[in-house]
Amino acid sequence: MNLKIACIQYDIQFGKPQVNFERVSKEIEQTMKQDNPDIIILPELWTTGYDLTRLDEIADDNGEETKAFIKNLAKKYSVNIIAGSIAKKTESGVTNTMFVFNRDGEIASEYSKLHLFKLMDEHLYLQAGEKKGNFIIENVPAAGVICYDIRFPEWIRAHTTSGAEILFVVAEWPLPRLEHWRTLLLSRAIENQCYVVACNSVGSNPDNVFGGHSMIIDPWGTIIAEAGSKSSTLVGEIDLTKVQEVRKQIPIFQDRRPTFYQ
Repeated sequence: MNLKIACIQYDIQFGKPQVNFERVSKEIEQTMKQDNPDIIILPELWTTGYDLTRLDEIADDNGEETKAFIKNLAKKYSVNIIAGSIAKKTESGVTNTMFVFNRDGEIASEYSKLHLFKLMDEHLYLQAGEKKGNFIIENVPAAGVICYDIRFPEWIRAHTTSGAEILFVVAEWPLPRLEHWRTLLLSRAIENQCYVVACNSVGSNPDNVFGGHSMIIDPWGTIIAEAGSKSSTLVGEIDLTKVQEVRKQIPIFQDRRPTFYQ
């Protein structure tokens, strides 16, 4: 089975949710007209950017505004949407949360970032998640993770040993560590023999410049498509039969010896 995927890589407007909602609505409309993908993926914290000090003011209460917005777009265009992540406000604090919607506008997954990135002060303003990001999309087992998560190979492996054949990564990954981004994504694809679809942001905020280079990588580690450093929509097609082909060719999941890994 083949799936066409579009990564919407853009310059998130710092602390301006309504501006970003309008931008994403236009980008999805244009992408559906031009490319008609099966799946659309957005970057991390796409509604607010890293305006962490104002989250009490601009975070989405229980994600309700975002969920209604994405539900409407998913149903309107009959497209699956990996809705990046947003600042979701709850009674106990704010989480960095990814929502996944299917073509019918139903929520297929909700995942909150497990690993908070202290270098960008996430731990001061956000609460860490506590659950995995596995879900089913187009009858395919998949998983979603957020930015810093990809530096923890054991966390990614926990999803692929649970069946994930596509790993969706959403990020606001800084430009100075761009080569880490590329190398880590390639490594996660090769060692897990899965597709990696990663959507980053571009542009800057008062403290950071973001690197772009959204990527679609196959289970052999071959780059199917890669964006540059400017706003763009990256489109690529994946063939899910390749996952099992690669896993049969080098059967690492059969050869694992996890009792020795502690």
